[in-house]
Amino acid sequence: MIPFEHLVRLDRSSPAPIYRQIAAALVNEIRNGVLGAGTHLPGSRELAKILQVHRKTVVAAYEELAAQDWIQVHPRKHVMVSQRIPLLSPQKWKSGLSATSYQNDLTLPFRHIAPIGAESSAVPELMIDDGYPDIRLSPIDELLKNYRFYTSKRHTIKNANIGTLQGTVQLRAELARYLSGTRGLAITPDNLLVSHGAQMSIYLSARLLLEPGSFIVAGKPGYLIANRAFTEAGAKVLEINVDDQGIDTDALEEICRQKKVSAVYVIPHHHYPTTVTLSVERRMKLLDLSNRYAFTIIEDDYDYDYHYASSPYLPLASGNHSGNVIYIGSFSKILGPTLRMGFMVAPKNFIGHCTALRKAIDAGGDGYMQNALASLIKNSELSRHLKRAKKVYHHRRDFLDKLLKEKLYPYGTYTLPTGGMAIWITLRSQYPVERLLSLPHLQIKGVYPQENAFRFGFASLDENELETSVSLLKQALETNLPATPPEKPFQPL
Repeated sequence: MIPFEHLVRLDRSSPAPIYRQIAAALVNEIRNGVLGAGTHLPGSRELAKILQVHRKTVVAAYEELAAQDWIQVHPRKHVMVSQRIPLLSPQKWKSGLSATSYQNDLTLPFRHIAPIGAESSAVPELMIDDGYPDIRLSPIDELLKNYRFYTSKRHTIKNANIGTLQGTVQLRAELARYLSGTRGLAITPDNLLVSHGAQMSIYLSARLLLEPGSFIVAGKPGYLIANRAFTEAGAKVLEINVDDQGIDTDALEEICRQKKVSAVYVIPHHHYPTTVTLSVERRMKLLDLSNRYAFTIIEDDYDYDYHYASSPYLPLASGNHSGNVIYIGSFSKILGPTLRMGFMVAPKNFIGHCTALRKAIDAGGDGYMQNALASLIKNSELSRHLKRAKKVYHHRRDFLDKLLKEKLYPYGTYTLPTGGMAIWITLRSQYPVERLLSLPHLQIKGVYPQENAFRFGFASLDENELETSVSLLKQALETNLPATPPEKPFQPL
């Protein structure tokens, strides 16, 4: 007698309906040759009793199997495996095998990609991110209003999917004007690619600029996710130190003398994660080295719009160069981190090849959302939002500065950034930053154990949230408070 109680194993915690589990289990045994063509199956009442389910559940399973021609049901006579099933050699039944295919691992050869950290699915009471905008201030309502407009008109619906691979003509035209006025970039829409965030632009650039065995230079500490894109392209990342003036261009020159460097990845406005700004002298030298040693500069300018002390430095891409600067930006730091909208500025021929490569991994963007963003730029709503947001973020930066001086002075040092949305805090050696990784009510996104430092994103937190965050940090650190406080308080360097 066939042991159906062992062949059909039910997982009542699974979201899959029981009748589908029964059907899938029987199909597996037919495919494995355990239930051959013409094999009689128990009647619905008998199988329901064996499996301890309602008869109607078995009836539903049999109906599905019959509809797919796996079985033949002869009312008031018998149920049997279809005669049209080919003859299969029975396989030995193994109790350890999973009842559903995708509960098994893929054991055939495939390329393994090591994950970068693990994302927690738990939602903390409070999070210190590494520099996100406050979605509560974002002009999302106006953006969605524009979106609804474009989804309600016949002509906009008709044109919604045209040109989204490179970016809709409307958005690229508005973006070209916007970047010309705010960043001094003399470009046309042909110099622009609209992407799903800055990381896609970094990935596409890496795939076109780098080959297996080529060299790319990046700052240390740096943006690990960008470095991953470079190594996945087969390149070797050569790291050079970042100090209070930005990346060390003297060290870069020494590397260029010894190796053929294909590209340099740089974040000159507010280096990630340390927030330092590349000095004018080093900017000039970086451009000079690029011309002398023929390497491409990938300029990541993720938060250009937030500068508080004065007008920000213009990007490297706005200076005199021979088209060898690939400029990358993002609207995620303006509208919100989950709205994946970025852009790349480069010579027309490079943009063309990036667009072709993109087609291999992505069919294009959301035309409605791109045109809605174009309207936001055209109507100056984006500029008005940035003006409001800069005032709020400036105040929050200064408020956090005050809290750090008052409550956390024994524990570390920091340099107050002139812009951006985060402060880089380095703890003293007796306070390991790892102790901040497991706080019960507070999660910190940007923790760097090697530097014993973390990024305190202030823009997304209001005053009450900033106070609570600092108090929780103090509680976590004061358990290891030294007997004598340091002479210098916790203040900007």
